[in-house]
This record gives sequence, structure tokens and C-alpha cells, in this order.
Amino acid sequence: MAATRRYHSPRRAEQAAQTRRAVLAAARDLFVANGYAATTVAEIAREARVAVDTVYTVVGRKPALLREVLETAISGGDVAVPADERAYVARVREATSALDKITAYVTGLVEVQRRLAPVFLALRDAAGGDTESAALWREIADRRAQNMRRFAAELRTTGELRADLSDDDVADIVWSMNGTEYWVLLVGERGWPPERFATYLIDAWSRLLLV
Repeated sequence: MAATRRYHSPRRAEQAAQTRRAVLAAARDLFVANGYAATTVAEIAREARVAVDTVYTVVGRKPALLREVLETAISGGDVAVPADERAYVARVREATSALDKITAYVTGLVEVQRRLAPVFLALRDAAGGDTESAALWREIADRRAQNMRRFAAELRTTGELRADLSDDDVADIVWSMNGTEYWVLLVGERGWPPERFATYLIDAWSRLLLV
């Protein structure tokens, strides 16, 4: 018996991708504007101009929507991208001096925070009253901690870190200053341009971490 040929339509695939983008954009806008708890899947569907069942089909339930909104904000694309595969992480690895590694990292961080900050704050608020959001918050926090240790190890390879700082010390310092809350304080509340934030962070980490 002949094998069944799987039908593939590029046009249909692109339409599905466009629908998914519309759903995630609607979810992002509503989560940020109204909060996670107050937003319903029906409202997301209405904003995206699709049926409720379509939302469930292309992304999933509300917790899945929040996860995908967050992951795509971090990656800057239509799907989640593991940290090791992100372009700015590759630039960090390729840099040879500690200052160049810090500069590459901060440049990537600023790009991410422009997209991520409002979504991250929506997740933080949701985590206070929703168990699935709280679990996602902890998962993201654990991932950040692991990534900070990797970054500290990258800096260690240059031989330019202060001898009195362990990798955990370096990771904690970076963790405390690369968080969305710190970005919001300076860029959101104090009105710093992102370029000033980047210059400040590069200078601060160079002074705090390097010999």
C-alpha cells in the first residue's frame, strides 16, 4: 500500500502564523493594560478578531498565553529561543575581553527590556494571586539565575574579574542590576533614555567586577 503523502501548504502555514501573532499581540496588550487576572480569553479572542476556540487551538489556555507572550518578548521572535541560541549571547561568547563581553550583554539586555518590561511586570503581579503564574515566575527566576552564572563564567575566562569575587558573587551583582525592576526605576520612572541606561550599566559593572 502506498504511503500517504502529507499535504503542506506554505500559504496555510503563514496564515496560521499570522493568527498566532495576532492572538499573542492581543493577549500582550490586554495583560499589560488590564492585568492577567482581569483579562479573559474571550476578550483576547475579540481583540484578535478570532473565535475563542481558535485561541485555544493556536496557543492554549490563559496560562499558556501568558507564557508565550513572555517567551516571545524575551526572544523577540514568534517562538521561544533558548538563551544559548540568542544572537547577543553568541556575541558575548565571541568577545575576548571582559569589557567587550559586558558591552555585548548589556546591548542585548536593553533590546530585550524594551519588549519585556511591561510583560514581566504583568507576570509579577499575576504571580501574587495565581498559582500557575507563580510557578512561571519561579521558573523564569531560576532560568535567570542559571544564565547569570553562565555569564559570570564567561567573564571569568578573560582573567579580568576581581579575585575577591566568586562566580556566585558576580552572578548576584548582575542579577540585581539587570532585572526589569531596575530598568523600570531608571528608564520608566526617572526617564533615562535606554542608551544612557546601557552606558551606565557597562560603566557600573566594569567598575564593580573588573580589576
